[in-house]
Amino acid sequence: MNELFPIYVKLDQIKTLLVGGGPIGLEKLEAILFNSPRAQVHLVAERIDANVHELIASSSTLTASERAFRDEDLENIDLIILATNNPVLNEHIRELARIKHILLNVADKPSLCDFYLGSVVRKGNLKIGISTNGKSPTIAKRLKEFLDDLLPEEIDETLTLMSNFRNNLRGDFQEKVRLLNEHTQDFFRREAYDRED
Repeated sequence: MNELFPIYVKLDQIKTLLVGGGPIGLEKLEAILFNSPRAQVHLVAERIDANVHELIASSSTLTASERAFRDEDLENIDLIILATNNPVLNEHIRELARIKHILLNVADKPSLCDFYLGSVVRKGNLKIGISTNGKSPTIAKRLKEFLDDLLPEEIDETLTLMSNFRNNLRGDFQEKVRLLNEHTQDFFRREAYDRED
């Protein structure tokens, strides 16, 4: 049973430490920036690939230190992502993170993670996170591709219209919820009908 609690984090308001500057570090950094272009990330690695340097240079909210990890790198950090192939270092940082109560993700090591980086479907303001509880990132990726193809590009226009509709509703909370539910139910019926044609 998947007991994970899904949340969406404002990475531009907290500080993230990414340890690892190789291909996996690049993959994690690209995922962060795809979802949160203004994320505040400090990357630490003994060797940082050219592609990672390039990405860091293109953003004013990313910084890097090309050196070995130091315990003091965790000062004022809110979130940690490890992209190293060094089990001893990963365990060391895991222990420090527990002591400091900092949430940690370790690439390809579900047992060391406090949270997972799931696949994400993004269409404008709509964002859908997909989790397999760390069991199969490949299935999550396939579901992402399926939903990405399924959802219409116009969904963002619909979200804007619904936001305006909601902001103009009068009445108490329960009446607003009833009207919104009625309106969205009709919308999805119409979408299904249009797809059948």
